[in-house]
Amino acid sequence: MRATYHHLTLSAAIPRRLEADPDALMRAVEELHEARMLWLARAEAYAAQRRAEKRSGRRAAANPRPWWLRSWWDGPNSAWYDAPFRHPPLRLPEYVRRQNAMLDGADLPGCPACGDERPPVSNSTGHGWVELCRGCAWVLAPCPCGQRHRVVPETPFNWKGIWRRAHMSDDGTPNPHWPAV
Repeated sequence: MRATYHHLTLSAAIPRRLEADPDALMRAVEELHEARMLWLARAEAYAAQRRAEKRSGRRAAANPRPWWLRSWWDGPNSAWYDAPFRHPPLRLPEYVRRQNAMLDGADLPGCPACGDERPPVSNSTGHGWVELCRGCAWVLAPCPCGQRHRVVPETPFNWKGIWRRAHMSDDGTPNPHWPAV
């Protein structure tokens, strides 16, 4: 939720003061709606496939589960929970298309979440290292212990500041003085 909200404030250029650009909310809603339509179509197809599998006797769902059914505890693949600023730079519909393509077995280049092909960045866990995507902090190589570790955000934040769009200026561009505001 936090990473999605942060992403939408940037992609739709939602200013700190909404009255400066009321159309920004419409841009955000349109992006969300487009992504939701792609997700719903895929979810309906998956539900129909599962019903057919159950009728034929296959009760257990395939592993890995579809991306929209996974919870953060199912796989420690993203740092977005800890650092909501480190989300894929893709528009939400592009992200959904990418996830759906991988679910169909496509072998896409780069990071599974954003496609970034730059070398990963190492992040210490205190007793080991994880490799994160430079573009979105997706965990490309987990800690050898197999546990999910908290990723400490490079930029300190609080949810209230994100919600109030402190990271945005009044004209809808990123605030150059944030987070020191």
